[in-house]
Amino acid sequence: MVSALRILVTGGAGFIGSALVRRLITQTPHEVLNFDALTYAGDLRSVAEAADHPRYHFVKADVRDRTAVRRAIADFEPDVITHLAAESHVDRSIDGPADFIDTNVVGTFTLLEEALAHWRARPAAERASFRFHHISTDEVFGSIAEGSFCETTPYDPRSPYSASKAAADHIVRAFWHTYGLPVIVTNCSNNYGPYHFPEKLIPLMIIKALAGEPLPVYGEGANVRDWLHVDDHAAALTAVFQRGEPGATYLIGARSPRTNLEVVRAVCACLDKLAPRQDGRPHAQGVSFVADRPGHDLRYAVDPSRLEDELGWTPGRTFEEGIEDTVQWYLANESWWRPILEHRYDGQRLGLAVPAR
Repeated sequence: MVSALRILVTGGAGFIGSALVRRLITQTPHEVLNFDALTYAGDLRSVAEAADHPRYHFVKADVRDRTAVRRAIADFEPDVITHLAAESHVDRSIDGPADFIDTNVVGTFTLLEEALAHWRARPAAERASFRFHHISTDEVFGSIAEGSFCETTPYDPRSPYSASKAAADHIVRAFWHTYGLPVIVTNCSNNYGPYHFPEKLIPLMIIKALAGEPLPVYGEGANVRDWLHVDDHAAALTAVFQRGEPGATYLIGARSPRTNLEVVRAVCACLDKLAPRQDGRPHAQGVSFVADRPGHDLRYAVDPSRLEDELGWTPGRTFEEGIEDTVQWYLANESWWRPILEHRYDGQRLGLAVPAR
């Protein structure tokens, strides 16, 4: 029986954060404080099923706001801080890196300082059970020609986004080595699933295909990523902060590497079955190759053996099962993504269209 914990989730209205919040409220006894600034990618509708639960709480605030962070920690007195709040889109980091440095580096440092003060103020008997869980990305390792990243792979970030996350990872580990703050770092592969913001590859392809628009794929579509369903990621995160070792790093991946072109074709195949084009042509005929983005890493792959061996986690679905579920979700939940395109997002920036009703 898992003891109930008080868990502060930063970025709990974002894609991965909301999946974690939904899981914690519906499948665990834990109490949750969702701490989110509700920037362009944060949406409280993503946690609607948890909103009225007595174990769920919400604070609208930014991790860069030290006063707000300090107040939330003092009021909630968390046993665990799971830090997901971050700027995360590589294209946006290329266009405007300052926000990524400010949020991902300075914001993480601010949260760490306040977490350290909170940890030191806890009764001695309760300090050992505290965790600061920092959620990061496999992009910090750069590109790998073959094989897989492991926990000891040297860092080699190639974009402002991955560089900002790498910096945050190092600062988090410094607080473990210097101050003894019980931290855990996880680096995950590419996530997909429900409530994914429309600028990301899979929802972008779904929405553009429904609009009958070209499906833009960078370069020749040869870039490889390991694809992890967001609900499987949330299950892994829960296992890590409940049973992971302080000071440890765990890589989270589903052993499902696919080229971008393979992913787009898989999306198209699902749409052919679930939402065929009126002219009868396959959706994949809409694929259009566009100029590659600067610094585009060719291949990522992670080895999740430590997580599997030590904590017993394995993904609950195959890529084929997950991608079909995801396409079905977007088809059934137009009411979630349409307002984002119509009211909250600069659609012209990435050529996002609003499909006809």
